[in-house]
Amino acid sequence: MSRENLVLGEDVVIGEDVEIGANVVIHAGTRIGDGCVIQDNVVLGKQPKLSKRSTSKKKEPLAPLEIGAGAAICSGAVVYAGTVLGPDVIIGDQASVRERCTLGEGVVVGRGVCVENDVPIGAFTKIQSNSYITAYSELEDHVFIAPCVTTTNDNFMGRTDARHALIKGAIIRRGARVGGGVVILPGIEIGPEAFVAAGALVTRDVPGGKLVAGLPAQVWRDVPPEEMVEPA
Repeated sequence: MSRENLVLGEDVVIGEDVEIGANVVIHAGTRIGDGCVIQDNVVLGKQPKLSKRSTSKKKEPLAPLEIGAGAAICSGAVVYAGTVLGPDVIIGDQASVRERCTLGEGVVVGRGVCVENDVPIGAFTKIQSNSYITAYSELEDHVFIAPCVTTTNDNFMGRTDARHALIKGAIIRRGARVGGGVVILPGIEIGPEAFVAAGALVTRDVPGGKLVAGLPAQVWRDVPPEEMVEPA
């Protein structure tokens, strides 16, 4: 694969058998594991540019971006410094993963997805195209996020100083599934193996193993055992 117009910062470490496309920018200190694929127009290890009113809770210097073996960063994606991608992670075209995120083994981040800062994502979780994972959310292992899901973290929408201590994204527990177009309000916890039907507005915590649907979302029934992830 072409390395035309490759820009490398200082102290970048690139493993063996790494494919790098055209017009790639790799910022200082980034570490790329063996067998990775970095496609055209990717930016790796970018430093954030925060506004004076940013709600980011951490201002210290960021550690270098780390990318595990076998990962693929697809065309036009941007992955920030301070983040760790596990082995075999896939970041889709034009996706963005902000600083201080950790993505476990086999995580898939679809085309156009935005993962904001300070989000841990467990192994084998899938986030499909054009979803928005807000800052200070948490997704555990084997979570499924359908296209165009929106999470939120600020009930005050930027209008009070008191909000800074209360900002909190969604917590989505192991094996939970969230359908297309769902909106999840700040601080909501979706229990393990829960199922949120497409188009729902989630305004309260969802019990584990329950299917919810509607505006606002209400419990309809149990999730059948045969649909659940195998026990850890």
